[in-house]
Amino acid sequence: MTEPPASLERAALVAALRRVGQGDRAALQEVYRRTSSKLYGVCLRIFPDRDDAEDALQDAYINVWQKAAQFDPARASPITWLVALTRNKAIDRLRASGRRIAAPIEAAGEIADDRPDAEACLIEAEADERILACIQMLDKSDATLIRTAFFEGSTYADIAERASMPLGTVKSRIRRALLKLRSCLA
Repeated sequence: MTEPPASLERAALVAALRRVGQGDRAALQEVYRRTSSKLYGVCLRIFPDRDDAEDALQDAYINVWQKAAQFDPARASPITWLVALTRNKAIDRLRASGRRIAAPIEAAGEIADDRPDAEACLIEAEADERILACIQMLDKSDATLIRTAFFEGSTYADIAERASMPLGTVKSRIRRALLKLRSCLA
C-alpha cells in the first residue's frame, strides 16, 4: 500500500536534512522551501516585529546548516527538531538583545498560514488512502488507465495511442473503472 502524504513529506525532509549535514546547499534550499513558513511563524510568535522575526529566521537556518549532521530521525521528527532549533535560536537572540517584549494578550493575533490545518490534512490523507485502496482493487490494466488519465494528466487519445487501443475502448474501460471506484468509495 502507498504511504500517506505526511509520511512521504517526513521522509523527504529527513533525506534533505541528511544531505544538508553533508554540506549540500541545494538540500538546504529544499529544507527552506518546505519549512520556512512554519518556522517564520515560530519567529513571529517571539518577535512581533517582522524584521526581527526575519533576522531570527535567518539565524535559525544558519544554525540548521551548522547542526544538520546532528539530526537523528529516531529521536524526533524533522519538523519538531527544526521548530525546537528555531525557537531556541530566536529566544537566544531575544535574550541577547536585552529586550523584553510585553504586550497585552488581546494584541496576540493568529499567524496566517495558508496550509490546511491538521484535521483537514488527516481527512485528506484518509481519503487518499481510501482512493488508493480502491484503485488497487481494480483490474491491473484498468488501474493503470485510471492512474495515467487522472494522476499523470494524459488525455484519452494519448492513452489510446500509447496502449495501442481504440479510443472508444479506452473511454469505455475508464468509465467502467470510474463506476467501480465510485461504488468502492460509497
